[in-house]
Amino acid sequence: MYFVDTLEIAGLGNRSYLAGGPRTAVAVDPPRDIDQVIAAAARRGVRIAYVVETHLHNDYVSGGLELARVTGAHYLVPARAQVSFARTAVADGDTVTVDEGLVLRAIATPGHTPHHTSYALEDEGRPVTVFTGGSLLIGAVGRPDLVEPRLTEQLARAQHASAHRLADQLGDEVSVLPTHGFGSFCSATQAEGSPTTIGQERRTNDALTLDADTFVARLLAGLDDIPAYYVHMGPTNAAGPAPLDLTPPEPADAAQLAERLAAGEWVVDLRNRIAFAEGHVAGSLNFEGEGQLATYLAWLIPWGKPVTLLAETPGRIAEAQRELVRVGIERPVAAATGTPARWVPEGEALASFPRATFADLAAALTRGARPVVLDVRRHSERTQGHVEGSTHIPLHQLHHRMDEVPDGTVWVHCAGGMRAAIGASLLDAVGRQVVAVDDGFAAAAAAGLPLARP
Repeated sequence: MYFVDTLEIAGLGNRSYLAGGPRTAVAVDPPRDIDQVIAAAARRGVRIAYVVETHLHNDYVSGGLELARVTGAHYLVPARAQVSFARTAVADGDTVTVDEGLVLRAIATPGHTPHHTSYALEDEGRPVTVFTGGSLLIGAVGRPDLVEPRLTEQLARAQHASAHRLADQLGDEVSVLPTHGFGSFCSATQAEGSPTTIGQERRTNDALTLDADTFVARLLAGLDDIPAYYVHMGPTNAAGPAPLDLTPPEPADAAQLAERLAAGEWVVDLRNRIAFAEGHVAGSLNFEGEGQLATYLAWLIPWGKPVTLLAETPGRIAEAQRELVRVGIERPVAAATGTPARWVPEGEALASFPRATFADLAAALTRGARPVVLDVRRHSERTQGHVEGSTHIPLHQLHHRMDEVPDGTVWVHCAGGMRAAIGASLLDAVGRQVVAVDDGFAAAAAAGLPLARP
């Protein structure tokens, strides 16, 4: 008998896996915070004998090296991956015995990276599961443009070939367990995650239903923006990540917060966007603790800039710290908890700005107002329709393009409200008058706002 446990890394849209038998197990693509992998093994009563990487990750800092060191496991890394630490190099066809009758077999599946490797888990000689990393995903494949622009088309063709190789070698009943594809920007498309099999992908995945030329053209046309912090992840993983530090940040009082803001550091308020809009420290930025905190904060913050966290409870600070360390934002320099009234000097007022709906925006236009409508969605979203006359600056570019926002009160919107709140806080922090549109974009048409397409 064998087991496979899934570890959700929801904030990054990834999954890690622990698989094994009665005594020993293998950890696949572990996150930086390895304690959850160790806890999963303890619940099963198994020893982690192997840690494997499908590839050098571009979207998060791996915990593989540290997990192998702590547990004494063999660390298996694709042979063609250029790394600066000792590991067991894995080539196509290599096998290891995870437990009695349970074998892990390496299958070279280049495409997401040149060295990408999938791993088929075989129970008594029969493939039952394949860990596909960033190769064959659920209804998609991993994007091929994260390594080197000149290799993108070549890697896209390799993705097509690799998907067919998996389908040819494995039966329809074999379950497909990818690392990416649950909201990760490492996925070529944002497919929803649900259990799948080789047979299901054979019927529905473009990589297996389209010829190579058509697949490549469609894949390349659909590639979206790359989070800026990705450029730091591969080198960090190749060098060998340092052990993580989750000790609590130093506490900061109101005076210290003011000093950090005056020094140009980022003070990040983790509260929900409703609470932030109602009252916050002037100059602080709103990245909601629940959601894709790590992705968007790491994408927007100038790399290496000190960050201070604000939240209602120490627990929320600890959760955020855990999320951020996964993407290389190391220990925050400070933190403060409680209510925002405690985060400003006595007698100083909190800043605030209004929230609104698309119906409110339509009403303002009907009254003859001339608000600046700022669309902070990505280019791929805007092509599906936008408010006529709106200014478009994707959220991840806004910090560097503030001077392009027209004068006047700025109504900031996205697709659902979270990114609009971040954008509104960026503008509010530099003294602009803002209104955060906290509404789904589908409501724009229902409100009667004129929509256009590029």
